[in-house]
Amino acid sequence: MTTTLDRRAALVLLAAGAAAPGKALAASFSFEQVKARAKALSTRAYVPQAPPPPQVAAMDYDAAQGVGFYREKIPLWGGDWGVELFPLSRGVSKAVAINLVENGVARPLRYDRAMFSSRADSPFRKLPAKAGFAGFRAISRDDRGEWLVFHGASYFRSPAPFGQYGLSARAIAADTYAIQPEEFPDWREVWLEKDAQGRLVVHALMESPGIVGAYRFVNDRDGLALTQTVEAAVFFRRAFDQMGFAPLTSMFWFGEDRGGAGPDWRPEVHDSDGLAMWTGAGERLWRPLSNPSRVVTSTFSDENPRGFGLIQRDRDFDHYHDDQANAERRPSAWIEPIGNWGKGTVRLVEIPTNNETNDNIVAFWTPEAPVKAGDAVTLSYRLSWTGDVPVAPGEDLARVVATRTGQPGEPGKDLDARGRKVAIEFQGANLRALREAIDIEADVTANNGEIRLLSHYPAARREDETGGLWRVVFDVAPTGAEPADVRVVLRQKGRALSETWTGLVFPAPAGN
Repeated sequence: MTTTLDRRAALVLLAAGAAAPGKALAASFSFEQVKARAKALSTRAYVPQAPPPPQVAAMDYDAAQGVGFYREKIPLWGGDWGVELFPLSRGVSKAVAINLVENGVARPLRYDRAMFSSRADSPFRKLPAKAGFAGFRAISRDDRGEWLVFHGASYFRSPAPFGQYGLSARAIAADTYAIQPEEFPDWREVWLEKDAQGRLVVHALMESPGIVGAYRFVNDRDGLALTQTVEAAVFFRRAFDQMGFAPLTSMFWFGEDRGGAGPDWRPEVHDSDGLAMWTGAGERLWRPLSNPSRVVTSTFSDENPRGFGLIQRDRDFDHYHDDQANAERRPSAWIEPIGNWGKGTVRLVEIPTNNETNDNIVAFWTPEAPVKAGDAVTLSYRLSWTGDVPVAPGEDLARVVATRTGQPGEPGKDLDARGRKVAIEFQGANLRALREAIDIEADVTANNGEIRLLSHYPAARREDETGGLWRVVFDVAPTGAEPADVRVVLRQKGRALSETWTGLVFPAPAGN
């Protein structure tokens, strides 16, 4: 993943120079120029952006929502899409330079208040004439709404394929809850292009005090679905303890495992309910998300992973009862590496939250070797905004559809205060014919833990349900100060019938 720019890129750099944001790189634009600029910037001291105009402070959420973009002012159209711009606001107050690439030539897009509509008393009208853009979004020509947004820091997201926003992606996650404070790079400049296939291609320059990155996004739409092919070249001004590539950010407040009286009237509130992984060895893993009492970072070692993602698997409205948030329509995001990523870890960071407004879940890939000052990392991947984990040809594995926990022990007997009872539901077409099978095994193991009272059986949530659901129930008690690391998979004659559930069970707090 570590590399240097070749001679061609160096020549491009000489042609491009250190052009200021918003100025053309050269007569003929290419992504090589963006990478060359990023490399050049990484050898220089960071120059922070000028502070936003003071009038931006009045652009609160409601004011920003009240600003529209005139359809006739759209600067770039594809076959069935167009690009609209955002003005600065209190929430996103840093300007990003935006360029259009047409016939291979890049030209700056000048900010013009006449592009936007607003009420006569809107604070937008008091923004300076050269305030700049906060980001952009891609909309459908047929008025089906927007399908991609770049807005704020290095974030981008899509409502595909269900037309409902949820989790976000970002370019990089730098020391997320690591030893050093987290660093948040910003999109500093973007180049928007319609390629020969009519697709929107986004080239972007990202920068922060310790990082400079060049990114290229090729956006392929298939109906309502969106797949982005991402190419990244990242240069480091300093060392980092934990560098996260291809990061995804989501929210999990509570789910079916909340237990007892909940903090809200709704049964569940989350944008994603699990981390899914497909290891380099071919194993499918599922880790249910949680809202812990303290920050928890879980690491999953791997070599050349085949994919990982934050998934919203529960699509039943009756599990949410929220016809405004529409959680059952929130997208999932799946990362598929292109090429070999080598050794490293998929990392899941779960942060305590007491409401639904905080993104408290982050998942990303961390290479085995930490980055140092002067390092350069290149990698490519596909990011699919989808409903669930993609299925490989010929794959037939049941999936985890629910995880619940409660007090350990047997009903009517003294409860064992140690550990938790865990109930996992697996569902899949391959299980429908196995309701009467007697050779189905629940393979349950625990590092730092003891498994007791294990049972597994075909189950049904409703009387009219005819199959495809199996439940595994057991107690797990940590045997020391560390949490028990549990793995569960259904097998028949040694062959896996399901993906592997993995989770942590923490020791009871002192005094309990």
